[in-house]
Order: sequence, then structure tokens, then C-alpha cells
Amino acid sequence: MNDSSIALRIDINLDRQTLTLAGPAGEVLAEYPVSTGLNGAGEQDGSGCTPRGDHYVRAMIGAEQPEGTVFRGRRPTGEIYSKELAQAHPDRDWILSRILWLCGRESGRNRGPGVDTFRRFIYIHGTPDTEPMGVPMSHGCVRMRNADVIDLFQRVKPGTPVTIR
Repeated sequence: MNDSSIALRIDINLDRQTLTLAGPAGEVLAEYPVSTGLNGAGEQDGSGCTPRGDHYVRAMIGAEQPEGTVFRGRRPTGEIYSKELAQAHPDRDWILSRILWLCGRESGRNRGPGVDTFRRFIYIHGTPDTEPMGVPMSHGCVRMRNADVIDLFQRVKPGTPVTIR
């Protein structure tokens, strides 16, 4: 991470199921496939939808953890994701490798009572590499391949603007 990350921005396109990292002049620095909310776009608490609008990265979790680290409640469990672990816990919603916790910027839309992205625990995070990308499958978060979320994590910092459209 370097000081140039201040001018970076993240754009998440729900229709295309992509996350684009753009530079200061809007140039595309990286584009990654993602998986967003199975229930589509929406901001209501408990909806399982991915919130739209302007956000920012409020917190970044997992910087020193190995790839595949399993998180529960934003804390590493001490486990590393494996096929055997997945078989032992078939109903877990896997949050792996890194977490970029989002906060809404638009009062009444994605910030505040009933619609608060931060209080809904909406993240950009890693998921098992067996999970499909390019298809909405999450509970509202933005899922990425582990190598991709680690790459993104290394390029940005808290405060990085995020637009979900």
C-alpha cells in the first residue's frame, strides 16, 4: 500500500458482477469477477441484498493472515479453509482471507436506521475458490476469489471510495 491509494476508487457493477479498481484519472488498474447478493440489489436490513450507492472502506481486517484464513465475527478462527473443513461445516457462509468493511455515505439510502451498510456488516471478502464468480450468490456482501481480495487489499486503504451500482 502506498500514498497513491488515496486517489484510488472501487466501482462494483451488479449487472456485470465485476469490481473495478480505478486510478486518479479513472484509468482501470484492475478488474475482478465478484459475486454479490443472491436477492439482488437493496438496502433494507435483513434483506440479503447488496446495497447500492456511494460507500467507503471503513475498516480493513486480516492484513497479516495467510490466504484462506477463516473469519467469524471479523476475527480469525485459527482455521484455514479446506475441503475437509467445508464438509464438516456445510452451512457456513465462508468469509476468508481479507475483509474490507463498507460504510454508506448516503443518509436514508445506505446510512442510518433500517438501511445502514456498516451495521448490516456488508463486506468485500474472500470466499472459497470453488464458489462461482460472476453469479449473484452471497447474503449481500461482495465475494471475491482469495487471491483477488488479497491483491485489492494491498492496493487500497481505509477511506477508499466505493460505488455500488
